[in-house]
Parts: sequence; C-alpha cells; structure tokens
Amino acid sequence: CAILVLPIFFASSVSGLWSAVAIIGLAAAAHQGWSSNLYTMVSDTFPRSSVASVMGIGGAAGAVGGMLMSTYVGQVLETVGSYAPVFVWAGSAYLVALAIIHLLVPRLEVKPAA
Repeated sequence: CAILVLPIFFASSVSGLWSAVAIIGLAAAAHQGWSSNLYTMVSDTFPRSSVASVMGIGGAAGAVGGMLMSTYVGQVLETVGSYAPVFVWAGSAYLVALAIIHLLVPRLEVKPAA
C-alpha cells in the first residue's frame, strides 16, 4: 500500500483535472489499505489489554498531526504557492513510516499449538 501512494508526487504537475483526480484517488485508496493494516498490526503486536490504549494514543497523535499539517500546508501555500512540496512530503511519509515499522517491530512467529 505504501508504494501505491508514490504517484501523488505528480498530482500537482499533471495537466488534466481528471488525471490529478485519478492520482489523488489512487493515493486515497492506498491510504485506506495502509490504515487497515496499521489497525491490524496494533492488535497483532500488543497484548489484548493494551490494544485500546495504544489505539487511543495513536488517534490522539493523528489528531495533533492533522492540526499541525493544516498549519504547515497553509504556510507552504503562502510561501511557495504550490501543493508540490505537500504532495512530496505526503508521499514519502508512508515510506518513512514503513521503514520505521520494519526497524522497530520484531519478527512475529507463530506459536505451535499445545
């Protein structure tokens, strides 16, 4: 899913409206796949008693990130006058997150049935 977000880099430079809509639509669909996998990863890596707390902390961090991102986008538009830096940041954020996940999450092994 993280790789399907990469075409968002080109959304601000395509000439046609529907091309931009298609690229942004692909990125939105990839984001949904990413978030579904992220929810499942939490339940697979944390004890049952901690899943709700971890998801709550993640939701709060996402809300704060959304507030900060809207401020950042406004400043970029005032300074640069284009969404290009925002699309580059948004597309690369998934790859950075994927790399962090691979570095921090241990390998999960299936326990044999008793």
